[in-house]
Amino acid sequence: MIKQDTFENRAKIAYLAIGSNLGNRIHNINIAKAKLELQNVKIIKCSGNYESLSWPKIQNPKFINIVIKIETLLLPEKLLIICNKIENELGRTKTSKNEPRTCDIDIIDFDNKVYKSTKKDHLNLPHPELTKRNFVLLPLYEISKIWRHPKTNVKINELISLLNVDDLNAIKHV
Repeated sequence: MIKQDTFENRAKIAYLAIGSNLGNRIHNINIAKAKLELQNVKIIKCSGNYESLSWPKIQNPKFINIVIKIETLLLPEKLLIICNKIENELGRTKTSKNEPRTCDIDIIDFDNKVYKSTKKDHLNLPHPELTKRNFVLLPLYEISKIWRHPKTNVKINELISLLNVDDLNAIKHV
């Protein structure tokens, strides 16, 4: 008999950031969401669309970004594999870092746990750069005003207050 309250058998809450800066950006994000749902990922909440400058090359096309709150029985490594597969299906090619892309899906937080992979996937949770990213923090705040950083326990509104004014002015809800 399988205990229903073990980590492996209970649904976990996670947050994913999805972005696109090539092609029909909103369409790409919507297709990514639909593909996630076909992979046993239930979308509980979805932020609005946020447009931000490409980083670090601001001359690249602007991004549309969202954050979704999901429920899944998948383990973090399996979710990462699915996210990478969806990115590839939507035409993402791995060139150099931070290049324009049709789809980018990052796991921001998984079950409010700190996780560091020992495998080649290099999955570190919570996402190591999330506290610096306006395009993650603002949509995350929209859908979870009580979210706290799993490692530091800092509230989302406090993390946003640490962003510089230029970062806050460089993003808009569209």
